Amino acid sequence: MNSIISEYNLFKSKPSKAKTKADITDLAARSIVGAEAERREAKTARLRQMRLEAEAKQAVAQTSAGQRRAKPAQPRRARSSS
Repeated sequence: MNSIISEYNLFKSKPSKAKTKADITDLAARSIVGAEAERREAKTARLRQMRLEAEAKQAVAQTSAGQRRAKPAQPRRARSSS
């Protein structure tokens, strides 16, 4: 018997099975939620980057298209009542 009894290990209570199972479940749930949050943040960042690139391309296209101005719209004429 190699274990030495001291005041630190003599009265140490062991966790109950229910508490241990609850801890395992809590840890698993937290890891799942954490992983989902990481995936969601990565997807949001990727979509944000794609949106910014698309907006930049659209701005360049509008600038080049803006050089050719279309004719201004003609005012509408009122219908004459006959």
